[in-house]
Amino acid sequence: MTDISLQTADLNMSPDIIMGTLQQLSKVQQCLSASLNSINCHEKCEVSSFTAIQETEYNKCQNENVEQEVKIEKSLHTYSKQERAKMLADGYSFERHMLDRLWTFCGLISMFILTVQLVCRFDPTDVVGIVIALVLGVLVTDFASGLVHWGADTYGAVDLPIIGKSFIRPFREHHVDPTAMTRHDFFETNGNNFMLIVPFAVRFIYKGFTLSEHLLREHYRFDLFAYSLMCFVIMTNQIHKWAHTYYGLPKYIEFLQKWHLILPRKHHRIHHVAPHETYFCITTGWLNYPLEKISFFPTFEKLIEALTGIPPRRDDMKWAGKKVE
Repeated sequence: MTDISLQTADLNMSPDIIMGTLQQLSKVQQCLSASLNSINCHEKCEVSSFTAIQETEYNKCQNENVEQEVKIEKSLHTYSKQERAKMLADGYSFERHMLDRLWTFCGLISMFILTVQLVCRFDPTDVVGIVIALVLGVLVTDFASGLVHWGADTYGAVDLPIIGKSFIRPFREHHVDPTAMTRHDFFETNGNNFMLIVPFAVRFIYKGFTLSEHLLREHYRFDLFAYSLMCFVIMTNQIHKWAHTYYGLPKYIEFLQKWHLILPRKHHRIHHVAPHETYFCITTGWLNYPLEKISFFPTFEKLIEALTGIPPRRDDMKWAGKKVE
């Protein structure tokens, strides 16, 4: 009987105990929720603070980079002409020189093979067509040399990735020290131009080995035009170098310059009057006067500045030691 009474008493007390326990659990839950909210707020604050710090550091780095670029740009005019020339000359690396050698050898081999192919297909009954094709090749090369020269002189910068040091740098160096190219060896002078023609020469060689004789005869004038174009592209920098060489030139080179069959020295001096904004064609120079008369390059400069806001020759003037606003 006693055990039964105790069990009954326990059962009678259980609702109170249960309610008390539930209240305690509710308080514990509230405490845990408050703690979790506090932790979440703290984490959010930390993340926000970290993000703010990151943004601040990023903006600081960006501002420092911009300030450094502006400082470099504005300080170049404080260097002497010799110091600026040395800075640009030092940009010609050993790796670049080895690449110039590689492209030169590849270009010479491919042009030799192409020459043999074209000589074997020579048609003496089509002399007029052959001459026209060769002269057109020279004219197109002269125009292309002017277009590339104008683009490199007028736009771009030495610190651009890939093309800055390999392509833009020589043009900047040339305006700071025009005679520097006369001290360049054959590979440095002509390596870039050989690089340009190798893919096309290989394409024409492949064509010569794979097309039928009938098709090759039909394409002969165009192939000669392309051959003339490639030959004069290769020679453009060398011709330009001769235009800056005032002693020790072979007599036949002086003869070609005198009769304006290649770029003459006096003719090219016009381009080297600051700010270097005219007479860009440097293979023969035949197209310089007509392009100047129709304001070909100035028209494009105005159009580009109107569309993009990019002024002409900003980087070139900077390296020339002129203050750039």
